[in-house]
Amino acid sequence: MVFIPQKRRKALFGRARQHLGEIFHALVWQKEYQIVEGYLLPDHAHMCIAIFPKYAVAFVIGILKGKSAIAIARQLCGKERNLTGEQF
Repeated sequence: MVFIPQKRRKALFGRARQHLGEIFHALVWQKEYQIVEGYLLPDHAHMCIAIFPKYAVAFVIGILKGKSAIAIARQLCGKERNLTGEQF
């Protein structure tokens, strides 16, 4: 699966990038999936994940995208919550 920020913004730089690997590994471990291979690039992330056949792929992607977005927002303490670089 490939995660791409909206409009392919270079949002995976800096603090967000430092924490993404840890967050993905923690989520996958919690849900008993397995990351076979993964790469973080400046504007997207590639991951090959082994899941049980009883889970739908869309369900797994939804969990990973949703939970990782929440975790990143919490770790960034409300700063740059939309990851576009715009400060409010």
